[in-house]
Amino acid sequence: MQEFIQTIVNGLTTGCLYALIALGYTMVYGVLKLLNFAHGDVYMVGAYIGYFVIRWFGGPAALTIPVPLLLLIMFALASAGCGLLGMAMERFAYRPLRDAPRIAPLITALGISFVLENTILLLFGGFTRSYQTPSFIPFSTGIHWGALRIDVVQIMILAVSVVMMLGLRALVNRTTLGKSMRAVASDREAAEMLGINVNRTISLTFLIGSAMAGVAGVMSGLAFNQISNTIGFLAGLKAFTAAVVGGIGSIPGAMIGGIFIGLCESFSLSYISTEYSDLIVFGILIATMLIRPQGIFGQPPLQKV
Repeated sequence: MQEFIQTIVNGLTTGCLYALIALGYTMVYGVLKLLNFAHGDVYMVGAYIGYFVIRWFGGPAALTIPVPLLLLIMFALASAGCGLLGMAMERFAYRPLRDAPRIAPLITALGISFVLENTILLLFGGFTRSYQTPSFIPFSTGIHWGALRIDVVQIMILAVSVVMMLGLRALVNRTTLGKSMRAVASDREAAEMLGINVNRTISLTFLIGSAMAGVAGVMSGLAFNQISNTIGFLAGLKAFTAAVVGGIGSIPGAMIGGIFIGLCESFSLSYISTEYSDLIVFGILIATMLIRPQGIFGQPPLQKV
């Protein structure tokens, strides 16, 4: 029983990270119908920002500031840096191609992914770096019940992720910016005729989605310790799978899809085999495309006659 609960907790932790990345995919797709495959590498940049913040304040074993303040600065700088990176990507790479054939921005997104990954490689090297989280946040703290171990980092990830998801949901449903996003997603030309600043709305959509990916990158580094310039590729693919399973373009779908993929991965690692976990995850993607292409919460496309 304790092993089963531990598997669920591990799956929820990973799933929340996938959900935060998937929200960026689904928000951008909702307003631009663009699959931003560089989004996983924005998550990777966020993880590196968190790592260098730790080094900036003395390193994991000799911090010069309290841990809560360190975490606050890590989240703030990662979200700000990745948000600005997302806005720059939209302004200089995607906006000029907004009316181009759909394949052009897709190829550009793949190109930006390679640029980000190799820029980090050239600047900081390709070796793996470690957050060394246990040096300043002991994993012994948290909830312990027999073999069950829920450390404080996992609790923080669950809490922060839920707050961010609910905050995004409230922003989209209850604010002027959220109404503008929904209007642009529904009909960009009509929204522009109604006086909505389409460029500003799309830019802010990239800002919010990328900021959430940056926070997810920091939390991933804290939870799993190891980061490298390649961590964004697989995480991005799994988050994309989560967005498709939940319904690409649906914010609740991205949340549920991320948690579902995280649980599937966790159960496959615990009860099937570590060798087949990725196979199972991407098998779910293929099955979804064959059985229900619009995903769990997505709507089938309208047929014009």
